[in-house]
Amino acid sequence: QVQLVESGGGLVQAGDSLRLSCAASGGTFSSFVMGWFRQAPGKDREFVGASMWKGGSILYADSVKGRFTISRDNAKNTLYLQMNSLKPEDTAVYYCAARFPYQSVYNYWGQGTQVTVSS
Repeated sequence: QVQLVESGGGLVQAGDSLRLSCAASGGTFSSFVMGWFRQAPGKDREFVGASMWKGGSILYADSVKGRFTISRDNAKNTLYLQMNSLKPEDTAVYYCAARFPYQSVYNYWGQGTQVTVSS
């Protein structure tokens, strides 16, 4: 069983930076595709970005390109989301997720961490 725990959310002002962490356990972390998603109240879940595989490429949503950076430390079983130049529209609950490379669905999810960006 794979368990994911997000941390690092909080209340910040527009233009500030924040780093989220996702600690993984119960699986072979390096073998998973790891992604970040977010969901604002009343909105659909939105893809933020993903680390496709160990040593692989990073994919970002257009809305966060140039501002957010995903990194992955396989030795520490941790995925990071560095968020810079935060905007009010970035306000959401951020979720870490994992899937196998041969699957198309993220089937492991963390509990989420709230990020609120004030104007």
